Amino acid sequence: MTAPVFVVDPLTVLGGEAVLEGPEGRHAVSVKRLQPGEDVILTDGRGRWGEGVVKAAEGKDRLVVTGLSLHEEPPPRPRITVVQALPKGDRGEVAVETMTEVGVDAIVPWQAARCITQWKGDRGLKSLAKWRATAREAGKQSRRVRFPEIADAATTKQVAALVAGAALAAVLHSDFGHASEALATVPLPADGEIVLVVGPEGGVARDEVALFEEAGARACTLGPTVMRTSTAGTAAAALLLGRTGRWS
Repeated sequence: MTAPVFVVDPLTVLGGEAVLEGPEGRHAVSVKRLQPGEDVILTDGRGRWGEGVVKAAEGKDRLVVTGLSLHEEPPPRPRITVVQALPKGDRGEVAVETMTEVGVDAIVPWQAARCITQWKGDRGLKSLAKWRATAREAGKQSRRVRFPEIADAATTKQVAALVAGAALAAVLHSDFGHASEALATVPLPADGEIVLVVGPEGGVARDEVALFEEAGARACTLGPTVMRTSTAGTAAAALLLGRTGRWS
């Protein structure tokens, strides 16, 4: 199995050694109970990482790692961003977790017209913090060294602006009466950013689809069935990760 991943930010190596402290150090020492000689990976979550060996576990929350040399994982190409309409309950965290596991590069929470969930005030800040914590933990669990960026919640106009700047943008919807293409056969760019827009449980409103298409998005479907909003982004991203060669 690949060595466990821990976050050190900023990741600084002196003489081939680094120290893991705080909550991450506590998890390594008191929960994982790592011992001298075991392999670990340290990362800042933004592509900078190093694999080393545990030199010492001190107290309850301090791990000394040696034999480290730093590496930089280049940003993947093309970049895949999922605009995720806000689901109900904990389905937002489920979506973030699975999208992180498959390899999505950025996730943008979207307050779509038909969203039942509303991110306002302190509740919105807490929800955003949960999404970011989920991405961090899922990134570690899936052995990533470049975690997905979780943006601030976006309005429909802000999403349209993101769509306009993409190399390819696809709005995923379930209105089978609307002229659409199969995401499985849409021509893909070799570089730049692919933006996938995932609507809420009630679907993307027609005026939203029209706005996104005006900004350059292609209306796409994932097949003959209707997926839940917490599933669609993961399925669409997995499809594109295979087609772009990023899973090869």
